Amino acid sequence: MAESYLQQLFAERIGGANYGKSGAIYKFEKIKRAKRAALAANPGGWIIDMGVGEPDDMAFPEVVEVLCQEARKRENRGYADNGDDVLKEAAARYLDRVFGVPGIDPRSEVIHSIGSKAALSILPAALINLGDVVLMTTPGYPVFGTHARYYGGEVFQLPLREDNGFLPDLDAVPADVAARAKALVINYPNNPTGAGATPEFYERVVHFARKNQVAVISDAAYAALVFEGKPLSFLSVPGAKEVGVELHSCSKSFNMTGWRCGFVAGNPLLVRAYGDVKDNTDSGQFLAIQHAAAYCFDHPEITEQIAAKYSRRMDLLVPALREVGFDARKPVGSFFLYTRAPKAAVSADGRRVEFPDAEAVSQWLITECLISTVPWDDAGAYLRFSVTFEAPDEAAERRVIEELRQRLGRVKLEF
Repeated sequence: MAESYLQQLFAERIGGANYGKSGAIYKFEKIKRAKRAALAANPGGWIIDMGVGEPDDMAFPEVVEVLCQEARKRENRGYADNGDDVLKEAAARYLDRVFGVPGIDPRSEVIHSIGSKAALSILPAALINLGDVVLMTTPGYPVFGTHARYYGGEVFQLPLREDNGFLPDLDAVPADVAARAKALVINYPNNPTGAGATPEFYERVVHFARKNQVAVISDAAYAALVFEGKPLSFLSVPGAKEVGVELHSCSKSFNMTGWRCGFVAGNPLLVRAYGDVKDNTDSGQFLAIQHAAAYCFDHPEITEQIAAKYSRRMDLLVPALREVGFDARKPVGSFFLYTRAPKAAVSADGRRVEFPDAEAVSQWLITECLISTVPWDDAGAYLRFSVTFEAPDEAAERRVIEELRQRLGRVKLEF
């Protein structure tokens, strides 16, 4: 078939005339292909999937019931646009009760989002011009940076290193880069490292933002999923609301990934700008879903139960990994465990292989052990294990971890 003229019409931001011609394979697609190949080579085999980045369980029954009730209401049928007051007021109560952030005005300082991903894709349109810089942590979730580039912006990566507690070194930002920066995107508890922020770090962020006149975007998708102590919000630090906004989501904290609902809160001018762009991007999430989300924000004990499950699973996974040589440590929160990848391994039949990077380790673990993880090579070679594996009860959790221990025990990992 002759090449269509359409091939010449694609925007440069997605590859221009070369769109679709690249042979590069996204790492998650590589993982999927490796899993299919491993199962084909091992008929009836069971892959222990530690790579899943979403909850393994459904939303709680009472939340589903609220959705059903709200979906039956005629007044909820239409366009939601930027939402009604139900979610906004619940979000303000949630920030106060769970995070100790009082005084959020639900009318001017909160707007719902169709999940954090949508908010991260909309906010760059409100901030980024040609040549502006976005400061982003790496490894990390790339969506804000992707859209910033769409608008002609640049991304300056701040590596997350173990010796700094997986916090970015803001002092390492060159003066000329800081001068062109428009936004700093942070995410704690962090995906993929599971590291937590501290009040002192957030204070440094506020100081950095004021000094360099940048907007702070705090992606708090995992903020309430902590294993000890009180959850921490960027907005709880004095001055934070003057320099930024925070993104909260129901996806991870309430097992509602497919429901696509959350909120943006903080600086009223940034919230307004987000809302103005959002008005021209979507027509709002279904009000029944928003009202079910509001129910969740008024029942944070749901998140506490979910976090307790992940904490219990971490307590099983960490010693199992340490037993075979991983320097695994229980994270502060989220459902991710991030640990340095081995440099080499000897398979059960005595074959030794050296690994150039974490991606090679991940592929080998799928092939040799039927264990799926996610590799990260952005700031050293690391593997991300997720405790959202399928297990309906505690006995099943123990069986999964015991099977993982036995499979890893049949090989030798060299660090």
